[in-house]
Amino acid sequence: MNWEAIVAVLTVLTVLGMLALSKIAADLILMAALIFLLVSGILEPKEAFAGFGNTGLMTIAALYIVAAGLRETGAIQYITRRLLGQPTTVRGAQFRMLVPTAALSAFLNNTTVVAMLIPAIQEWCKRLKLPPSKLLLPLSYVTILGGTCTLIGTSTNLVVNGLLQKNGFPELGMFDITGVGLVLLAAGGSFLLIFGNRLLPNSQGITEDVDKVREYHVEMIVDSALEGKTLALAGLTNLGYGYLAEVEHDGELIQSPPHDFVLKKGDRLSFIGAPRCAHELRSIAGLQPANEAIQRLAVAHYRRRLVEAVVGPEFPFLDMTVEECDFLGYYQAVVLSVARGGKDKLPDKGLHSRIQIGDTLLLEANKEFANQFRFRKDFLLVSALEDSSPPNFKKTHLALGILAVMVLLSAFEIIPILEAAWLAAGVMLITRCMNAGLARRSIDFTVLTVIGASFALGEALDKTGAAKFMADSLMSHSTMTPVLALILIYIMTSLFTEVITNNAAAVLMFPICSAVAEQSGVSMMPFAVAVMFAASASFMTPIGYQTNLMVYGPGGYRTLDYLKIGIPMNILAGCVTIPMILIFWPL
Repeated sequence: MNWEAIVAVLTVLTVLGMLALSKIAADLILMAALIFLLVSGILEPKEAFAGFGNTGLMTIAALYIVAAGLRETGAIQYITRRLLGQPTTVRGAQFRMLVPTAALSAFLNNTTVVAMLIPAIQEWCKRLKLPPSKLLLPLSYVTILGGTCTLIGTSTNLVVNGLLQKNGFPELGMFDITGVGLVLLAAGGSFLLIFGNRLLPNSQGITEDVDKVREYHVEMIVDSALEGKTLALAGLTNLGYGYLAEVEHDGELIQSPPHDFVLKKGDRLSFIGAPRCAHELRSIAGLQPANEAIQRLAVAHYRRRLVEAVVGPEFPFLDMTVEECDFLGYYQAVVLSVARGGKDKLPDKGLHSRIQIGDTLLLEANKEFANQFRFRKDFLLVSALEDSSPPNFKKTHLALGILAVMVLLSAFEIIPILEAAWLAAGVMLITRCMNAGLARRSIDFTVLTVIGASFALGEALDKTGAAKFMADSLMSHSTMTPVLALILIYIMTSLFTEVITNNAAAVLMFPICSAVAEQSGVSMMPFAVAVMFAASASFMTPIGYQTNLMVYGPGGYRTLDYLKIGIPMNILAGCVTIPMILIFWPL
């Protein structure tokens, strides 16, 4: 190897070591490596920054926006509430979670799917009285498995496809890898269902202690979306942050109604629970706050937040009920409930009681409300609940339709994936499923930076001849057949993924597998697909895949928990994937 190749290899090894052992952010490490390769003259500026113009990277950015539109319109809640159901066992809950999660992750970025579903699964676990540790790590694993079923299921697939396009190889279609992905999903899902309960810990994770927070009495009105459904079917019998106390049905009060009670439009439901209970209820299509002023609140859904405000001495509506005061006109906010601490509990469910100094109001208001009134004497304390904006259910079906059209346009190759994803993102904005500010915030630029900078390392290995040297060394053994080389590349990629990011592992291994295929005189496609699957199939460590790290705290896991279930998962994935690749893409 020449000096440039030696420097390139040492740079890659240094990056691998720092990603695995240091606490420095991955994007900073990879950008530092890119700048070093640029300054040292190993890469030209065009080569160093080419990764940031990769089609796979730009597709990932568009899919972040599409996912945000689905989240803001309540499409994710719409899907999960209808498909998760009310199982009574851990295995039943894991099975009910598997199909919708895999289906979502097949068409949305895995990180985005897990970010959206963690709160839903936590609330679901509270309702079912199940430990979240039994479901959150399987959630991460199932999104990884589901993401291998389509080309847009995970960023790794798009990155490898972009590399194939860049290097003159045939591109993969939307469902070209679906056969291998479905077999892997079936095998991995079966393993989780059979052994998951035994291998996963019994931990409650980091959860909110409902008993230690203020208790509110929240009233909601049933509209047509829930008419004719039972309380159990509507998901109102096992809430995560509260419980249904009574129902006012045709002028009759029913205390603690049974699970099979059938709802009617106009029924008034009274819930008791923590502040998050109000947000949980606002996320259920078919319920509206009993305070009719909510219909006149001229604030877009995405700008709304739940706010707790403690009444101060200069509050203008002291000794008045919520119905008597013009709260909407004065504060541009709506009172959902009132809580009173100490032994002097509120009579008449709060909304009809007279407001006193020290009462805590639960409000739905503009997201700027807390900053606007924090230092005024109207309130002693103002605190906003993070991520508490209510979904805009009026556009749920529109958002799902946009997603379906995007998939169909790409699947039937009417337009390329890149154009379909950005078209869907644009339609989400035009139809006001989300706003431009939220679209910008939804893009994870840290992830995009990591992916874009990783291309520079792969380019350095390829340009300097280091990748060819490694391939020649690999194939120099007389016993090294193309099949053995494929297995070795899969294992190397899988191990790299466990200590660095999945996309970085794929980009680093691509030039090596390209050189091996050329050296062996066989097709490049089996090697590229092997890298694609091996880089995604990361189950052994929290840092191997971003979704594994995301569930670490909420699930109360330890590193040993990942090894216990992840090692057999990795072995199973390799044993299933490699034969299937050889069936679909013979050498």
